[in-house]
Amino acid sequence: MKKIALYGFGRIGRQLLRVGLQQGLFVPVVIADVRDEATLAALFAVDTNYGRWTAPVTGQAGQLRVGEHPIPYLNSAKEIPDWAALGVDLVVDCTGRATTRAGAQAHLDRGAKYVLVSAASKTLADCDAVLLKGINLDTFDPARHRIISMGSCTTNALAAVVQVIQAQFGIQYGLFSTVHSYTNSQSLTDQPMHDRRDSWAAAENIIPSASGAARALQFIWPELKITGKAYRVPTRTGSIAELNLVTERACTVAQVNDAFRQAAQAGPLHGVLDVLEDEWASARIVADPHSSIIDLPLTTQQGQLLSVAAWYDNEWGFSNRLAEVAAYLAGRG
Repeated sequence: MKKIALYGFGRIGRQLLRVGLQQGLFVPVVIADVRDEATLAALFAVDTNYGRWTAPVTGQAGQLRVGEHPIPYLNSAKEIPDWAALGVDLVVDCTGRATTRAGAQAHLDRGAKYVLVSAASKTLADCDAVLLKGINLDTFDPARHRIISMGSCTTNALAAVVQVIQAQFGIQYGLFSTVHSYTNSQSLTDQPMHDRRDSWAAAENIIPSASGAARALQFIWPELKITGKAYRVPTRTGSIAELNLVTERACTVAQVNDAFRQAAQAGPLHGVLDVLEDEWASARIVADPHSSIIDLPLTTQQGQLLSVAAWYDNEWGFSNRLAEVAAYLAGRG
C-alpha cells in the first residue's frame, strides 16, 4: 500500500478517516488542515450525524491520535505541505478547492504522485479522469491518470442508475432533480452570499441550487443527454434524486426493478447500489454506505418515460466510495 495523505479535514475528510479506519483500508501518513489540532480532534470524536468514535481521540501540537493510531498533523494555512519530503504517494483533497487543474496540480508540484479530488472537476480538462467504483474504476491508468476526480455524491448516486438503465433499456435523454440536505456552502442565517439563493437560512428554506452531476456523468458517458438541478432542504444529511428518462426500448416497472435487484446482488455494482422494497423516509438511509439506494415502490413508467428514485447519504455513502477508491489507487499507482 502506497502512502496516503488527507488534505482537508472537514465533513468529508473526517468521514473519510472514519471509513478508512473502520474498514481497515488505510491509515493516512499525515493529515493537513488549517484549524487547530484540539478542535479537529473533538469534531472527529463526536459527530452530530454519525455519533461518537469508539476510541479516545486527542489532538496536540503536530499530531492527532485516534485510538492506537498517532497521525502526524500539519497546518496548511500558509502552504501545501512538502509531499515529496513526507514520501506521500496519493493526496486525497477534501477541501473542495481542487476542482480546477491548477488547484490539483499544486499537490503534484509539491511532490505527490497522484491526487484524488473529492468533488466534481469544473471541466474534463481540469482532471485526467473521473473514476467511480462499480462504473469505470478498472480503467485507471497509473501512467496517464494523475489527477482523478470522484465527482460528487449526486454523481455517484445517479451513475449507478444510468449504468443499469443504459445497459438494459438504453437512454435517449433525461432530467433529474435531487432533494439534497444543506451543506457548508449555505448560510445558517439570512445574509448576502455569492450565490444569491444561498443567502437565505439553510435550516428554514427550500433552496434551489445548481448541480454539477450532469457534467460529471458526461465525462464518463460523453453522449449521455441528461441534465438537472438540486433543491437544498432542512435536513442535516440524506438526499434523494429522481431521474426521469426516456428509454430507447420499452420497459415495465417490474423489469426495471428486477434489473436493479440483480445489480445490487452481484456484479460491479454490488456494495455500491442497493434497493429498498418497502416504504421509507430519509432517516432510513442515514449512515448507509451505498452510493445509490433505489426506492423500488417509487419506480413509475408511462410509455417510454421512466422515473427512478435513488436515495443516498450525501456524506457517508460518498465517503465510503472515496475511501475505497483511495485504497484502490494507492494499491495500483
